Amino acid sequence: MSTYRLHAIFSSLQGEGRNVGRPATFVRFATCNLKCPWCDTHKTERMTVSATEILRAVERNGSKSVIITGGEPTIQPGLSELVKTLKSAGCWVALETNGVLAPQTPELFDYISVSPKSEYFARYQEDKMIHAANEVRIVAVTDEIVTFCRNMRERIKATDYYISPLDLLVKVNKLTPELPPWSLSIQMHKVIGIR
Repeated sequence: MSTYRLHAIFSSLQGEGRNVGRPATFVRFATCNLKCPWCDTHKTERMTVSATEILRAVERNGSKSVIITGGEPTIQPGLSELVKTLKSAGCWVALETNGVLAPQTPELFDYISVSPKSEYFARYQEDKMIHAANEVRIVAVTDEIVTFCRNMRERIKATDYYISPLDLLVKVNKLTPELPPWSLSIQMHKVIGIR
């Protein structure tokens, strides 16, 4: 039986993308395979738990929607086992990934959101990266993100494509007309002050 290195398990609302506002339990893995200089996510390991313990925490939180996030979930051993445990209990399970590595069993997830990082373009190798998702969300660190967005649009098939500005200095209103069918996704959890 696998154990999982986590930073936290908590309830909140999805703050980005198509599912914004959806109540969910977030399972935040520790560690990541990238080191984005602007990352605001805590990834230090705070607990090691089993799939059963994660399921119990999800049940205590009362939401059957589970968002597996990180850090980076796809580098964690036993991820499929965890998803199967959650699904067997009737949970809707979403994955948030940077997309450098495709999940081994993408069909297990009900929803996949990929957020490629332009700073690590060279890490997105065709034979290893994710090629299909429900949504792509790219953080616009600067106004010069257009070429990267177009490249990822060609390489990752998705229903929805979003640009999320890192801060107000990034002029997203200038970007979205250049990138149809991309839409704006503000990090609502930060705007309304929730985790």
